[in-house]
Amino acid sequence: MTLYNVKAVARVLDLSERRVRQLRDEGVIEEYKGKAGLYELIPTVHKYISFLRSGKPDGEGGVNYHTERALFMKAKRQDVEFDLKLKEGDLHKSEDVEAVMAGMLVNFKSRLAALPAKLAAVLSKKTNKAEIQKILKAACDEALNELADFNSAFEVKEVKKEDENGDL
Repeated sequence: MTLYNVKAVARVLDLSERRVRQLRDEGVIEEYKGKAGLYELIPTVHKYISFLRSGKPDGEGGVNYHTERALFMKAKRQDVEFDLKLKEGDLHKSEDVEAVMAGMLVNFKSRLAALPAKLAAVLSKKTNKAEIQKILKAACDEALNELADFNSAFEVKEVKKEDENGDL
């Protein structure tokens, strides 16, 4: 059986000699029994690998590279999935939705504000209460239908955006 000194173990593990001694002091790796400063190579490498896999490569409060890498890859995958959903039209940016909703509400407000001027002449000639209610209801329903048609309003917004980008 061959025993190796701190310098050789440090070279194999790609660490400094000081770090090898720190790992020994922390109990991560052990010197060969009865031989101070000497190590068995294979058990030392296995213990160091187990230490790295345990999630504490930088000491007790250290960051686990593999965990951080997995979190990063998950975030990157989600970002790509969101981009794909945007391209497929299954997902919309909040600023686009806000712009469409604001436009729809402005149009709705304009329609409601225009009702008295639009219907005044027609309603002034009517005397039948049921007929007046029918005309008012039809005008209100027409204005409300514009709010109900969110999809077409959003498609109009997307077409205008594509025109501005020169994509069409």
